[in-house]
Amino acid sequence: MSMFCFQCEQVSQGTGCNVFGNCGKDPKTAALQDLLIEATKGIAMYAHRAAELGARDPEVDREMLEALFATVTNVDFDPARLQLHLHRAAEKKRVARAMYEDACRRAGRSPEVLAGAAAWEPADSLDGLLAQAEKVSIVTRQQALGPDLCSLQEIVLYGLKGAAAYADHARVLGREDPSLYATFHAALNALTDPAPTVDGLLGWALKTGELNLKVMELLDAANTGAYGHPEPTTVRVTPRKGKAILVSGHDLRDLELLLRQTEGKGINVYTHGEMLPCHAYPGLKKYKHLVGNYGGAWQDQRKEFDAFPGAILMTTNCIQKPKETYSARLFTTGLVAWPGVRHIGDDKDFSPVIEAALAAPGFTEDGPEQNILVGFGRNAVMSVADKVIEAVKAGAIRRFFLVGGCDGAKPGRNYYTDFVQKVPQDCVILTLACGKYRFNKLDFGSIGGIPRLLDIGQCNDAYSAIQIAVALAKAFNCGVNDLPLSMVLSWYEQKAVAILLTLLHLGVKNIRLGPSLPAFITPNVLKVLVDTFQIAPITTPEQDLKQILGQAV
Repeated sequence: MSMFCFQCEQVSQGTGCNVFGNCGKDPKTAALQDLLIEATKGIAMYAHRAAELGARDPEVDREMLEALFATVTNVDFDPARLQLHLHRAAEKKRVARAMYEDACRRAGRSPEVLAGAAAWEPADSLDGLLAQAEKVSIVTRQQALGPDLCSLQEIVLYGLKGAAAYADHARVLGREDPSLYATFHAALNALTDPAPTVDGLLGWALKTGELNLKVMELLDAANTGAYGHPEPTTVRVTPRKGKAILVSGHDLRDLELLLRQTEGKGINVYTHGEMLPCHAYPGLKKYKHLVGNYGGAWQDQRKEFDAFPGAILMTTNCIQKPKETYSARLFTTGLVAWPGVRHIGDDKDFSPVIEAALAAPGFTEDGPEQNILVGFGRNAVMSVADKVIEAVKAGAIRRFFLVGGCDGAKPGRNYYTDFVQKVPQDCVILTLACGKYRFNKLDFGSIGGIPRLLDIGQCNDAYSAIQIAVALAKAFNCGVNDLPLSMVLSWYEQKAVAILLTLLHLGVKNIRLGPSLPAFITPNVLKVLVDTFQIAPITTPEQDLKQILGQAV
């Protein structure tokens, strides 16, 4: 069977992935994910109407989040688990329907008879599910609506997927907001409109950005409430002698639970990828066997995991097709999954991971010591805000550059390394997400004791970056767009789309985006974004810096 997917940065403009996904996704997995999105829309059609009548069900909300999150790039590649999601979605849709009909009775109304996604029921066989998926594929919608409307629908959908990932992280730490779930359901319901309009979908794109801002705020409160505010912390990036476990992904709670279960067992725990910022949280760095960070961004994991002499735990995304050489000591948990890789369930008993680590050789000697500095969340930066503001007013700091985002494997990302190396010495570089691995081990020095490279954290810590920008704008009595601040962002998957929509919702303009523009954005839709928000593709570091700074550099 064929497939069509164009939701990540690795796809080709115009063609997308139509035989086998660059991420490792096969056609069956792609089709089941398309069908899962349709099933989630069916849940939302009932849940949205129920919410308008004051009714909600926490389990319905949870299923909606998990189903969206499972379809994010590099999360769930396991067709068997996706089929379970589909049957759970069908079950929760029935619950949502009963909830809606009960709310109607209590309100003295007659319930609507809903069709389309609301009427979907799962086929009995895999072949039947795949046939159902073909009827709701992106290609089918493109043929029905035209490429521009479908493009706008995808922008909204991808933003919702990214926001759902952040909301799920907050949920597992006990932070939820019913009003946010209601917005998720309303947006998904809007995507079932048989006659959408450009203005309506653009409106929902910005509403999704607003939703994601509130979700990131919720996740920030969850992370800092559980583990304290990040603080500047030196992190070792070379190995220590001993048995070892490597934790990748994004989930702070999974790391904490593993650290608890490995205390006193003689195992060193390392972070990888987007887990690097965990070292800055007081509630996590208190564990003495959290000894450092190993490796870089997700796209290098096949080489890095192969060389790692211990067990590896993947939390959430981003997983790649594992090599046979390490698949037996690779484990997944939460929503991330790969066929044949052992999965740790909701009980979070990491005994198999620990046993695998003890059976592996571990590092036989210490590596040469090398450290980097992390932990510049909004509290840390604003604690020295007076020095920053004084340095700007005195001319010691000319400009701030936010350079970061999702990294990826596609050629062209050396731009970001070249860019930061060419940034003038009187400028400060803010960074976040795994894009920082392109340059975070370089020495940029400092300005008046302020490091020139400030690592704000994970991708969701864009919330901290936004709060820093808002605080600086207030201090300088100007708008964010008037600050000496330029955003040069890299994108890969749907969480980056959610953050971009948040920035657009806030009215931030002149964002430079790369390494290539999204294939799911048509030329007509791109023109709207360029005309409205002045989004521009990156060119060369020299040209972009010259345009930003208004002079040769």
